[in-house]
Amino acid sequence: MNQRSNYKTKQRDVLLKYLETVPGIHITANDVYEYFKANGTPIGQATIYRQLEKLVDEGIINKYIFEAGTPACFEYIGTDEHNESEICFHCKCEQCGKLIHLHCDELNEISAHLYNEHHFKLNPMRTVFYGLCEDCINE
Repeated sequence: MNQRSNYKTKQRDVLLKYLETVPGIHITANDVYEYFKANGTPIGQATIYRQLEKLVDEGIINKYIFEAGTPACFEYIGTDEHNESEICFHCKCEQCGKLIHLHCDELNEISAHLYNEHHFKLNPMRTVFYGLCEDCINE
């Protein structure tokens, strides 16, 4: 976490208040922009991108890049950062694009197996399983 001095702005405060309402949910900078636009709060896209990057640097939000050419996703974690040993995988629906944050003990075992048997240390924060979400399966 970067401890540099950050001065507080009104836009930062409004952004943080919004992010606190969506903990554990993956959102893009455009999602944030559209939310504020729909609610009549004037915050420019450049300001949103800049503030999100600062919050990543401060360890208040996580940033995920799942595929080249797709927008980064952000997740509010507050001051309780992900533990570096915590296994946190993601599932992405190939039909609707939904991202699912996944904590699963069985996947911890797969990660341990890959390391112990194949000498490969998996990066769970960048591991994505592709398939169909429950909603798309039931359509």
